[in-house]
Amino acid sequence: MTIRAALFDLDGTLVDSLGDLTDAVNHVRKQFSLSLLSENDVRLQIGKGARNLIQQSLPGFSESEISRALAIFLDYNKEHIAEKTALYPGILNTLHDLAAMHTKMAVITNKNEELCLLLLRELGIYNLFDCACGGDTYSERKPSPVPLLKIAEKFGVSPCECVMIGDSINDIESGQRAKMMTIACSWGYGDISELSGADIIIDTPTELVGAITRLSGQVT
Repeated sequence: MTIRAALFDLDGTLVDSLGDLTDAVNHVRKQFSLSLLSENDVRLQIGKGARNLIQQSLPGFSESEISRALAIFLDYNKEHIAEKTALYPGILNTLHDLAAMHTKMAVITNKNEELCLLLLRELGIYNLFDCACGGDTYSERKPSPVPLLKIAEKFGVSPCECVMIGDSINDIESGQRAKMMTIACSWGYGDISELSGADIIIDTPTELVGAITRLSGQVT
């Protein structure tokens, strides 16, 4: 049996969005008279959705203040979705290679669905994916296996025919809980120590096709 579907995380996996996310966070912090954060500070907070990012960026603030800050963040991020964000080198060719292999492809991110789709369109890769979902698309988000299993069902493939590809523990854990193969991307925002449980760890996007081919040989 072969890998028939590749499920991708977005931020830190397909795209380097750290600059735009840092700008959006700092726009919010300025509204609350707080000092600006560095990209490295924000890097450690990415991956669990926008609300969690804002909660981490505004420690000690009330839920009502967090909700107001989240609205400010989302509006700003929407208006500046791809000013600094870019595909990682090698990603575009890799996606075309997978498409040529007739591999179904989806984006599964904890970013809000609206922003996810907007970013994919802005970067010109929306049409390369058969499906995309955000952290608010289904009742649960990564590390829950629910969105992964929903996409597998939509594709008409079994979980064991899918591989989850991402840069964080959320991606690896969700893939494992869904009984899928997993590929960890060391170039992203997650701590490398969190990725050790993945089936394969790769260091560049150009290694991805070969990694999926190797995993196909392991699927029984």
